[in-house]
Amino acid sequence: MNHAAPGALRRRLIAAGSLAAAAALAFTGCASGASGSGASGDAGDDTVGVSLIVKTTTNPFFVAMQDGAEAAAEKLGVELTLAAGKEDGDEDTQIQAIENAISKGDAGILITPNGPGVEDALVKARDAGLFVIALDTPPSDPESVDITFATDNFLAGQEIGKWTAAKLAGEKATIALIDLFDDKIVSVDVNRDQGFLDGMGIDTADAEANGDEAATGTYSGGDYEIVGNEVSGGNEEGGRTAAETLLSKNPDINVVYTINEPAAYGAYEAFKAAGATDDLIVVSIDGGCAGVEQVAEGIIGATSQQYPVKMAELGVQAIYDLVKTGESPENSEGLDFYNTGVALVTDDPQDGVESIDTAEGGEICWG
Repeated sequence: MNHAAPGALRRRLIAAGSLAAAAALAFTGCASGASGSGASGDAGDDTVGVSLIVKTTTNPFFVAMQDGAEAAAEKLGVELTLAAGKEDGDEDTQIQAIENAISKGDAGILITPNGPGVEDALVKARDAGLFVIALDTPPSDPESVDITFATDNFLAGQEIGKWTAAKLAGEKATIALIDLFDDKIVSVDVNRDQGFLDGMGIDTADAEANGDEAATGTYSGGDYEIVGNEVSGGNEEGGRTAAETLLSKNPDINVVYTINEPAAYGAYEAFKAAGATDDLIVVSIDGGCAGVEQVAEGIIGATSQQYPVKMAELGVQAIYDLVKTGESPENSEGLDFYNTGVALVTDDPQDGVESIDTAEGGEICWG
C-alpha cells in the first residue's frame, strides 16, 4: 500500500483537526483592513459581526462551508450573516452582499469570490474598516482581501495528475478537461487544471491560462492527446453536457479531469449513457462525503480532498480574534495564502503517490 506516512499526512492534513486548530494560526499586528470597533448593531454593542458570502448554495461544498461558519459563530457568540450568489459566477449578488456588510458595520467578510467583478467592492469594504478574508478561491487582485484561507489548488491538481499518470502505466492518455468557466479567469479554475496537467508531466505553456497546451505530445508515461476543454459551471448538469460535447469529438477518451465532484458525477453519467466507462479514469477535486463515496463505488478514481468547514471555522475565529485582541492572521510560510491542507483519496494507490483510502477520507470528509 502506498499510503503516506502518518507524519507526512499530519503535515498535509492541516485542516483535519478540531476547531482548536485555529489557535495554531500565526498572528501579527492589526492589518490595514481591521475595523476600529469590530461591532455590529447599536453603539456600545460589542457583538462581532461577520458576513459569509459563498459562490452558491447549489454546491454541497459551500453548504458545508456555511455549516462550519455557523458552528464557529455559535461557539464564539459571533453575529453571522449568510449570503450566496444565485449560481456559480454570479458577481452581482455577491457585490450586494458586500454592500450590506458595510452598511451593517460588520467587523469582517468571508467570501468565496465569484469572479474579479467583486473585487472593487471588497476594496471598498477594506477601506471602510472591514477585515476581508477570501476562502477557497484567491482573488485575482491580492490587494482586494487581507488574507486567503484556501487549499493549495495547484498542488491538489498535481496530486490527481500524478496519480493518473501512474495509473495509466504508459498507456496513451486521451484527455477530456472539464473546467469551470470560459468567460472569466478564476484562480481556482486555472490552478486546478494546470496543476493536473503538470502532475501528468505535460507542458502547460502559459501556466495562467487554460486550453493553450499542445493538443498532442508526451506525458511522464507515454503519449497524450487533449480532446478539448469544456466548461461545467461546477455543477452536475454542466459536467454532463461538457462530457457529451467532448465525447462527440472523440469517443476514445480514457481520462477525464473535472474541476469538482458535481461535474465529475455528471461527466461519468454521460460516459455511462454512451457505454464508454470501460477503463475510464475520472479524477476530481473536493473530497466531500458524497465524492468520497463515489470513489469507493469506482465512479471517480481519485480525488484531492479539501476542507471547506475548516476554512470557514478558521475565518470566523480570525475575525473574532482580530476584534478581541487586535491581532491578525498570517500566510503559511513560503506561500501567499494560509494553506488549509489537501490529501489524495483513492482506493487504488499508486507507487510514488501519497494517498489515503476512502475509509479514512470518509472519516474526515469536509472537516
